[in-house]
Amino acid sequence: MTDRKKFIIGSRGSKLSLAYSNHVKNLLIKSNSQFDENSIEIKIIKTSGDIFQNKRISDIGGKGVFCKQIEEELLDSKIDLAVHSLKDLPTKMTEGLCVNAVVKRNDPRDAFLSYSSKSFNKLKPQSKIGTSSFRRQAQLNLLRNDIKIVAMRGNIDTRVKKLKNQEFDAIVLSLAGLQMLNIENEVKEIFTTKQMLPAIGQGAIALQCKKDDQKTLNILKDVNDKETYYCIQAERALLEAIGGDCDTAIGGLAKLSNEKISLKSELFSNDGNKKFEFQSSGHFKEAKEIGYKVGKELLKKAGPDFTTQGN
Repeated sequence: MTDRKKFIIGSRGSKLSLAYSNHVKNLLIKSNSQFDENSIEIKIIKTSGDIFQNKRISDIGGKGVFCKQIEEELLDSKIDLAVHSLKDLPTKMTEGLCVNAVVKRNDPRDAFLSYSSKSFNKLKPQSKIGTSSFRRQAQLNLLRNDIKIVAMRGNIDTRVKKLKNQEFDAIVLSLAGLQMLNIENEVKEIFTTKQMLPAIGQGAIALQCKKDDQKTLNILKDVNDKETYYCIQAERALLEAIGGDCDTAIGGLAKLSNEKISLKSELFSNDGNKKFEFQSSGHFKEAKEIGYKVGKELLKKAGPDFTTQGN
């Protein structure tokens, strides 16, 4: 943390990102008496992912497109803290930065939205479903092979608007984001984690700062949700072990109960037709080791033809 008067949070400008950042701001005020409404400022930073909304994420630089510009401001000490949706963060952490704290995770499941059908199974054959995720695409295809999956980007508002304009018969979004924006009443159905295992880190908010910024690191200790933190350690280690990027169709979800952490995962072949599954559990302090183990087992199952690029 720098010596300037205000503590500055860097955030993307979408409604959801600002809802996350305001949530973090309120947590900081509650947990630390040095803060009040006026001592924390949220600074909007435009990222490549926001600028090039009509292109696939993989075509504009992969997973880091929603973080790079924010991380640069952090490294230049123009902001004290970066708030990210954890699933937007690249697996390999930018040098000089760290995520030592996360906010208590929201519901990580996927949600089905439609104005023409009460549920996914009741959709008419050849219905158009919008999603930008290779994972969701593969999972939806396995559940039903008589629907059309169409690439869709843009923030939540844009996607819901496209659905209302009947550009799509249905869309699939993260339930956590809809809850954060108080629009979960738009949801027709919530997929079980058996039907659709969520993306790694889905529903979690990452708090990123400089590794050597001891003042901010101490402040964040009080808002870190330990249960979420250990689950995220396992999930991100799994992604790292398989060399995953934004084009990898992979689902992973860790759960902590008593002192035991369990990690479920599924990986899809490049054509999306085959699914490989593995799960493991152990003491929560071995979260990372469990993640690496699961990742390596998945790769073994997928065999030598599997590549993490493209789909």
